[in-house]
Amino acid sequence: MIQLLFLVLFAEGAVALILIWKVGPLRELAMRGLDQLKTGKGPATVKTLACTMSVILASSVASILKIQNRAAKLGTVTPMDQVLWRTHLLEASLIGYTLFLALVIDRLHHYLRKLVSLKTTVGTSREEVDNLKKEQQSFKEKEKTSLSERKKLHEEVTRLKERLQKLKLDSEEHEKRAQTAEAHVAALQKQSEELLLEYDHLLEDNQILQTRALAFRN
Repeated sequence: MIQLLFLVLFAEGAVALILIWKVGPLRELAMRGLDQLKTGKGPATVKTLACTMSVILASSVASILKIQNRAAKLGTVTPMDQVLWRTHLLEASLIGYTLFLALVIDRLHHYLRKLVSLKTTVGTSREEVDNLKKEQQSFKEKEKTSLSERKKLHEEVTRLKERLQKLKLDSEEHEKRAQTAEAHVAALQKQSEELLLEYDHLLEDNQILQTRALAFRN
């Protein structure tokens, strides 16, 4: 039993050292082994062993206390009790160290898993930050292009406004010319009507004169 406990203790110590100091791929192998141990029936088996060792530890501690009480009553310790006391003490110490190292290994495995998860999260966050920086740079370039296009559009709108204003002025000028031409045409029409009236009067006068000339000849 004691030899087995020494073997388990040395094995746990080696695993703890491998988890603490990274030596090549040994830490990854140890982590995978612990992952497999914590899946399926592994946790139940480990709990059963821990409970068994705790019972043995409690039994050893009880035996130690029993021997000490017997020695206190007798006032001396027999050689057999000394051997039993040392055996139970060594066994209890080994079991206690074994359970303690098992707890340390469990916590190391837990925190290393968290550390790996955090590193993965940090790596993902860095990638996201890089992507956001690229998107921000792209947005800045698009914004510059948009500002340039907006400036061109503003200049085009300004030119169109100036052209529209010029066209309005030309339209007003043409309208004034058209009004002037219409007034001139109206004046010419009026003058033509007056001339036609005067021509009609002249024709009447000519007719009267012709009639008088004929009458005078007769």
